[in-house]
Amino acid sequence: MKKLSFLPQLAVVAGLAFAGPAHADEVKGSAAAGNGKVWLCTGCHSIPEYRADYPLVYKVPMIGGQNAAYIAAALTAYKKGERKHPTMRSIASSLSDQDMADIGEYYAAQTASSPINPLK
Repeated sequence: MKKLSFLPQLAVVAGLAFAGPAHADEVKGSAAAGNGKVWLCTGCHSIPEYRADYPLVYKVPMIGGQNAAYIAAALTAYKKGERKHPTMRSIASSLSDQDMADIGEYYAAQTASSPINPLK
């Protein structure tokens, strides 16, 4: 009876498991690039105490000074449908991972009271 060894296959599988998805860490945002991409965001997120009334009355947050990774993750969640606001989902669905990282870096470089002047 022949004995089969699975060690070579196990080593390959283990190596792949530790390698992980390299592309996820490669996207680096740029606040300067984000400056040209936030024009649609400012219509809601730069107005103090702004409330959207679709689909429900919703207090729109000021996002200046927010963590860049959080903004990118939130946009990704809207794009995937994990967050349900239809307007945000529509906007996020048009963004690439690079766009989301750039927008996140742009807002992270702001403060909650920064005047939002994109393309300036």
